[in-house]
Amino acid sequence: MDALLAVRNLGIRFGTASSSPAAVRGINFEIGEGEVLGLVGESGSGKSATSLAMMGLLPKTAQVTGEIAWQGANGSVNLLDEPASALRKLRGREIAMIFQEPMTALNPVMTIGAQVAECAAAHSAGWSGREARRRALEALEAVAIPEAARRYGDYPHQFSGGQRQRILIAMALINKPRLLIADEPTTALDVTVQAQILALLRELQQEHGLAMLFISHDLAVVGQVASRVAVMRHGEIVETGPVNEVLTQPKHEYTRSLLASVPTMQTDRDRPLAVVR
Repeated sequence: MDALLAVRNLGIRFGTASSSPAAVRGINFEIGEGEVLGLVGESGSGKSATSLAMMGLLPKTAQVTGEIAWQGANGSVNLLDEPASALRKLRGREIAMIFQEPMTALNPVMTIGAQVAECAAAHSAGWSGREARRRALEALEAVAIPEAARRYGDYPHQFSGGQRQRILIAMALINKPRLLIADEPTTALDVTVQAQILALLRELQQEHGLAMLFISHDLAVVGQVASRVAVMRHGEIVETGPVNEVLTQPKHEYTRSLLASVPTMQTDRDRPLAVVR
């Protein structure tokens, strides 16, 4: 499988001092065309910092080393070397991202229709307002927003949490990117809505042949979406492999601890859950 994106020896530090602790240390992984890679780890393990580095969204104080090789329309480029203007063109058009908390990602004083249409128009300057609206309605209908035409002028607070997450997915996919980064997209949702969002992402990924980096702290959730998984701890990737193999025959002690800490129908309720160490 050809690598659409290859992260090589990526290191991230925050702050200007060379002695500041590294948030990410020398990690390596690849994502192929149409592949879904799950990136799993506890809070603070460096997952989100990695995804923000891929999008060029880290603060200027961050020290980033290594390479993020992207097979773009004009050949291979190192995203860490690209100027801000090039990254702005790339974000949304070729690489898109959906975030954990939709209420902070959406503009509360802008209608959802205008926000989705803005994503379309940002990368297609020739589109008229009418064409951007048509594309936005198509995107909202594709993610199953009920009565999309009637609710086009509604504001984010008028939608449920699951519907807001669907709106973010519509914004991310309206330009048909090649890679979607989903950073904890179901964490803030209840279990029933979580299952609906996961099913939607699987359906859209298969329909459009999307490559996806699915970030989560939950191995069970990643197992429903990804074909391969990389387990991250303290800024390092400690284990990677096919998702079924990692879930059933984990090699690293940390991965085994993660799996043992998840309750199942067979868990003895009289015994405390395993502690991740």
